[in-house]
Amino acid sequence: MSLMHLSFYSTFALSSLGLAFHRTHLISALLCLESMMLSMYLGLSIWPIENQSMTLTIVPMLMLTFSACEAGTGLAMLVASTRTHGSDHLHNLNLLQC
Repeated sequence: MSLMHLSFYSTFALSSLGLAFHRTHLISALLCLESMMLSMYLGLSIWPIENQSMTLTIVPMLMLTFSACEAGTGLAMLVASTRTHGSDHLHNLNLLQC
């Protein structure tokens, strides 16, 4: 395993551990999701270069597009929940009370 693969895998693993263990604020969960998407984007960007294949070069651009849409939706949910509940603590958000 090369150093580049190790860095991608460790970045994804650390961000998923951060998502699993630091679930107090919605903004920290969104940052962990963004770091997971960034590591997946970097992995998908390097993959066609390593395989010397040009057929998969559009996949990172699609991933980046969906990541931007996910970030915009997450920030809109953060603003809406802060306006309605007063804070971004995840323990205040309950789907049964909506």
